[in-house]
Amino acid sequence: MANTIFSLLPPLVAIAMVILTRRVLLSLGVGIVTAALLLAEFSITETFSIIFDAVKGIFVSDGELNTWNVYIILFLLVLGVITAFISISGGSRAFGEWAMKRVKTRAGAQIVGAVLGIIIFIDDYFNALAVGQISRPITDRQHVSRAKLAYLIDSTSAPVCVVSPVSSWGAYIIALIGTILAAHNVTEFTAFSAFIQMIPMNLYVWSTLAIVFIVALRKVEIGPMKVHEKRAVEEGLVMDPDKPAPGELKDDLPTSSKGSVGDLVWPIVALVIGTVGAMLWTGSQAVEGNATILQIFENTDVSKSLILGGLIGLFVTMALFLRQAFVLKGISSNVFGKGVWEGIKSMLPAVYILLFAWAIVDLIGRLETGKYLAGIVESSNMSTSWLPVILFIIAGIMAFSTGTSWGSFGILLPIAGDIAAATDINLLLPAMAAVLAGAVFGDHCSPISDTTILSSTGAGCNHIDHVMTQLPYALISAGIASIGYLIIGFTGSTIFALLTVAVLVIAFALIAGNKKDGMMQEKTAS
Repeated sequence: MANTIFSLLPPLVAIAMVILTRRVLLSLGVGIVTAALLLAEFSITETFSIIFDAVKGIFVSDGELNTWNVYIILFLLVLGVITAFISISGGSRAFGEWAMKRVKTRAGAQIVGAVLGIIIFIDDYFNALAVGQISRPITDRQHVSRAKLAYLIDSTSAPVCVVSPVSSWGAYIIALIGTILAAHNVTEFTAFSAFIQMIPMNLYVWSTLAIVFIVALRKVEIGPMKVHEKRAVEEGLVMDPDKPAPGELKDDLPTSSKGSVGDLVWPIVALVIGTVGAMLWTGSQAVEGNATILQIFENTDVSKSLILGGLIGLFVTMALFLRQAFVLKGISSNVFGKGVWEGIKSMLPAVYILLFAWAIVDLIGRLETGKYLAGIVESSNMSTSWLPVILFIIAGIMAFSTGTSWGSFGILLPIAGDIAAATDINLLLPAMAAVLAGAVFGDHCSPISDTTILSSTGAGCNHIDHVMTQLPYALISAGIASIGYLIIGFTGSTIFALLTVAVLVIAFALIAGNKKDGMMQEKTAS
């Protein structure tokens, strides 16, 4: 069943069930069972053994603790506790009041979220969670739905990381490019210069980022997003109260009456500085001799850095809480235990979804779904002019089906290099750029993607609500990028492709802006 058309069945079943039932854990569970049945060739006992092995692999790999997954889970729990104590110390309330005096419109609140998503480009996991923590008080006060915030976070985190050389993504991609160039004896540019030249060719990134700002400024609500934004504006409910949301505190916690903006800002600053510092430290530890910044980011341990940064942020948060409790007397210290538990509990839905997603991604990897899709491209006899757009679509399907853009990079980038080298070496960079763009697109649309899950968590949005509301915007951006890749393939001109994308984005802004729902009038929260 591996590396055949049947390998597509588990992700398709899981995704179809998510859309039909809106129950993500049930859907992922059915996908896991389907994948295990195929791997076991329908032997029931072997199916249970495979499922157990996949679950065990989340925590133990090759006889050792799977530190990547464990650290990510611990970071989520630590972040939940930080969020709870920022609220208890009065930081969220004070920051919301401070922001209300400066960010006076719904559009302004959305722009703040989008700009923060672009500025914090070191890592997509960290971006999704940190931007959510900073933006949520602002967007909540301006009655911006959590679904809209999740869209803003998700559509700026991975797109910016994939074109930033100084990021965990950029370092990984540059390392892959280096091996591809060496394999085909390409010496006219280095891996770094190739990456830089590919940045303008990543057309999905530019169409997505442009549409983010258009949506924020012109209040363009498409499909399911209309429902969420209408409820936020008219009823003041930023999320559906009947649906669970990861990262959302369930019970009202007592709040210090003497909290200040610093009670929110300093934990976030400590989190950012601690995480970036830890990334530099873990990266430099893994490189011998004098290391460049790119070598450091190429070798950094992202998950370890996240938990170290999280612990530093937690230390600062607790210091501020103790100050509120014992110095300022703004809150009772008896709330400590409740704060810890509520913070952990707020993150459990995200942890459950991640565990299921990791399990199905592992099983899909064993079924070699990605290799099967890649083989379709490699064995086809298409005209080279179609290569960029075909690779963009296949990478999108692969990332959507497997829930991992990095896995799609690792499989498809070498294949793109092989095809370009064997046909038209001038298409090498456009072909690889199309893979990067398509993988980010597929990752955006996939309900089993960890970055999509963490964007929901950062925004405090129901996961399926985020997936369904983001999908129309991602498809529009992908449609625009596809036309751009056709232009690159048939003309070889990146500038012409970028101009085409710009014209199509402007056309979208004019058409969507004229058709926007009349109810979406500017409203300042009272």
